[in-house]
Amino acid sequence: MRLLFISIVALTLMQPAFSLGADLPSATEKTILAALSSGRPTVVDFGARSCIPCKKMAPILESLAGEYRGRAGVLFIDVHEDQATARKFRIQMIPTQIFFDPEGKEVKRHIGFLDKPEIVKELQGAGLK
Repeated sequence: MRLLFISIVALTLMQPAFSLGADLPSATEKTILAALSSGRPTVVDFGARSCIPCKKMAPILESLAGEYRGRAGVLFIDVHEDQATARKFRIQMIPTQIFFDPEGKEVKRHIGFLDKPEIVKELQGAGLK
């Protein structure tokens, strides 16, 4: 009984770490193509709403999308919902972030969690002013 109680308490305490906390809408291939032809640098994060590192990145991406609206594209693709787009961009692991310059050319690809300062740094390297 004591073990059950400890397990329940532990799971309850861990719950915030596993909650999404933000809900950046999943983009479509059409949305990505529009962003890549916008003349602005863009980052596309390929992940899944069930992936722990992806969940940790969700509030960061949502924050950046608001901060850089009109200056850079910040998009999210749920690879479970849009497998065709994930295949098109050759996604093999999640999360994967692809950075594009203002001309829509891929300039950097990163696999794994990226914190906010690193994403900003890569966007600047892709042409963010």
